[in-house]
Order: sequence, then structure tokens, then C-alpha cells
Amino acid sequence: MESKPNHSLVKRIALGAAVALFWIGVWYLGALWVGKELFLPTPWAVLQALIALIPSAEFWTIVGKSLLRVLQGYVPGLIFGAIGGLLTAKVSFLGILFSPLLTVIRATPVSSFIMLIFLLLGRDSTPAFIVFLMVLPIVWANVEQGIKTVDPSLKEVCRVYQMPWTRRLRILDLPHCMPYFSAGVLTSLGLAWKAGIAAEVLCTPKQSIGKMVYDSKVYLETAELFAWTAVVILLSLILEKLLKFLLERGKARASGA
Repeated sequence: MESKPNHSLVKRIALGAAVALFWIGVWYLGALWVGKELFLPTPWAVLQALIALIPSAEFWTIVGKSLLRVLQGYVPGLIFGAIGGLLTAKVSFLGILFSPLLTVIRATPVSSFIMLIFLLLGRDSTPAFIVFLMVLPIVWANVEQGIKTVDPSLKEVCRVYQMPWTRRLRILDLPHCMPYFSAGVLTSLGLAWKAGIAAEVLCTPKQSIGKMVYDSKVYLETAELFAWTAVVILLSLILEKLLKFLLERGKARASGA
């Protein structure tokens, strides 16, 4: 019985490795066809640049500070988004009041926000605030939808038995809303990471991944540019997997309780 899951895991790993090798091969052939590493370096050249970056203490400082900037915007975005979604789901007037603000945030290009916030707050604070703006409407909309889709018959039962709003929130609204909140958390993570790095590229704060990407482009260090891009992608995948693990573990604990 235990061999089936293991066999399935090995099969998934082998399939993932085969797909990765296929696209690395496509990349290598493309680099050979272009014939100029200034425009498209080979996978080996990028790997060499990445290996040269990883051992340095500065590399880890840069990665850590970029992660911190993203988290400084991501966590408040989750908190305020959840609170806002809960309030607008419960009070229709608040939904009408905040709807234009959320529409503007969703519709405005990220680059416009970056330039505006850069002028107002400076280069060091801009990435975190941009991440906050990207996360807020996603989590807000998901939580609001989760609260609004609670079964009306269950709401009526709570009213009939005059259940206090705190207990109703704990046993009805929050459990129903959690899948929506979890989806918003995961969806917003990738967007937050990309928006944060994009803000760093345009604002170039000291010791940031975005600044290293920008400098690599300016000095035509294409292999290093690809290496830093690979770092961004790998960190995004790691953060997503870690967040999924934490959400699943929290869900398992809640169901067990």
C-alpha cells in the first residue's frame, strides 16, 4: 500500500525533470542559433554566473532585504484585506464607499503606482507599499465573497437562536471564509513578489535584487541578468510551496481540533 504513493512521487519528479530538461534544451538551441551571449547566454553561462553569486555574503544580504521588503507589504496587505473584506460583506454602505478605491487600485498600472509612490515615499519604502497595494484588493475581494456566500439558511438559524455575533463569526463565517482567504493568500503571493521586484528595478534601493537586475542590464552583463532572474523565479517557487505547506498544516490542525 505504501509503494503506490512513492511510485507516484517518483513519477512526478521524473516528469518534472524531463520537462525541465526539454526547455533547457530549447534554451540551449536558441542560444546557439543567436550565437551571441550578449543577447542570449547559454544555460551553462547562466549557471556559472549563479554559482559565482551564491557563496558571497552580499548575495544573501541582498536576497534577505528584498524578501523583507516584500513581507513588509505582504503581511499588512493580508491583514487589512481580510478586515476590509469582512467589514464590507457585513455593512453594505462600506462596500459602496470603498468600491471606487478598490477599482482604482485594480485598474491603475503597477508602473504608474511605482512612480507616484516613489515621489511620495522615496526609493526604500516604495517596494513594500506597492506590494501592499497589489495584495490588498485580492484578499479583500476573496474574503468578502467568502462571507457573502454563507448559506442563508444557516444565517437564519443564527438569528432565530439569537447567537452573538462573535460566536457566529467564529463557528460560521470564518470557517466558510477560510478557503477563499487561502486562495487569496496564494494568488496574491506571486503577484506581490513580482510587483515588489519590479518596484526595486525602477527605484533601485540599495542592496536589492531589483537593483542588481537593473545594474546587470546597464552594464550588459546578460548572464548575470539571467542568473538574478533565475533567483527571483526560484524564490517565488520556494515561497509558494512553503505557504501551501503552512496553509495545509493549519487546515489539518483546525480540522483535527
